[in-house]
Amino acid sequence: MNPVPVNWNDLETAFERNSPEMTSYLNLETGEVVMLGDGNPDEDDRAAECLAAPERFMAVEPASSREQYRWMERFVTSVDDETLRDRLIIAIDGKGAFRRFKDVLLHYPVERERWFTYRSDLLHAHINQWVLDVELVVATPAPWGDALPQPETEAELARPAQGTISPAEVLRRQAKELIDVIPAVDLTAAISFLEFLRDRGSSGLAARDRDRDRDRDRDRDSVRKTTPNL
Repeated sequence: MNPVPVNWNDLETAFERNSPEMTSYLNLETGEVVMLGDGNPDEDDRAAECLAAPERFMAVEPASSREQYRWMERFVTSVDDETLRDRLIIAIDGKGAFRRFKDVLLHYPVERERWFTYRSDLLHAHINQWVLDVELVVATPAPWGDALPQPETEAELARPAQGTISPAEVLRRQAKELIDVIPAVDLTAAISFLEFLRDRGSSGLAARDRDRDRDRDRDRDSVRKTTPNL
């Protein structure tokens, strides 16, 4: 195999995109990374071309959701701030873990930047390991150097035990504790913001109910139009 002039930036992007609807291929001649969305008719021909020529196109194997979830777990064990660590443990429990994890870190800019660096290092190590596994000969080395996988930490997360209070209840208690220590002069603004969040949630539920009713009425009308009169 001739050395491949890999487009490292595009390859990194492909490794980050682990959606089941997205498939990526590395062109072994040009180094171009072809990223295709499943179910897109405009890209079906390109996908067929990649599949039919494995000697020219190599499938990219992104970091799985399970692997990236383990990255979050390992990061949480490295957090020294006990309050933040507890919030992150609650955040990554259950569906929507990635979004909640990022939402929590928005309020901790220093730890957020540390997470970006931490995740980037792990992603680069994952890419380097893939290059070795598929025996890819590259024309130029990766710009991030010889990043290697970090050793697995032995620390375990102290997750809430079964039968204890729910993560949502923990967050509600934390919110109440914050209300207790907020200066009286700021309580009006805090209450206004909480009322905004409450109303936004109610509006969202109402909108979903309207959409559901509209869809049901549309289905009913469709049935009436297609059902012959007896």
